[in-house]
Amino acid sequence: MLRINDISPNFDADTTNGKINFHEWLGDSWGVLFSHPKNFTPVCTTELGYMAKIEDEFKIRNCKIIGLSIDSLEDHKLWSKDIEETQGAKVNYPMISDEDLSIAKLFNMLPADETNDGNRTAITNATVRSVFLIDPDKKIRMMLTYPMTTGRNFDEIIRVLDSVQLTSRKKVATPANWKKDQDVIIVPAVSDEEAKELFGDFKKIKPYLRYTKVD
Repeated sequence: MLRINDISPNFDADTTNGKINFHEWLGDSWGVLFSHPKNFTPVCTTELGYMAKIEDEFKIRNCKIIGLSIDSLEDHKLWSKDIEETQGAKVNYPMISDEDLSIAKLFNMLPADETNDGNRTAITNATVRSVFLIDPDKKIRMMLTYPMTTGRNFDEIIRVLDSVQLTSRKKVATPANWKKDQDVIIVPAVSDEEAKELFGDFKKIKPYLRYTKVD
């Protein structure tokens, strides 16, 4: 079972932007891998379109995005036309063709004994609908899986990315519903004396609950 801070599985894949080795493709960037049960499905069509609209938000955070579905590259290209037509945004990020389900299995999205007999449906592939946030060291920093009937909130993925990038650099954590540039929490392992050195002023609510601002 994959866990937070595990090294992400590596793989070679055919994508709409050519063949890639996943770790080499990531390079020194962060990455978001988001999977889809089947092409030409309504909820996923809106999701890929929205990701196309906000791709620049990931780019400014040094984060690459890549989609995965079990269908062929040819189907991916046809679906991309539908996405652009219906969602008003062109998909420029790569989409992985995972016809043998090998990548889905690597990431524990499907049982090892699952096969693709050509008759799979979106319902059959319900578990292949996850999001993984991966850092430049290739560690998994977030995993998220949604039910089939609920479209994913990709603004939340950006919020988590902001939080993880910040807390990787500073000895802080982010509170509930935190957004970029809001106050953060000083982690309990930092003493008050060290907190003054690191952050200057901070607000102490409880010995374990201290808020501060960071750049």
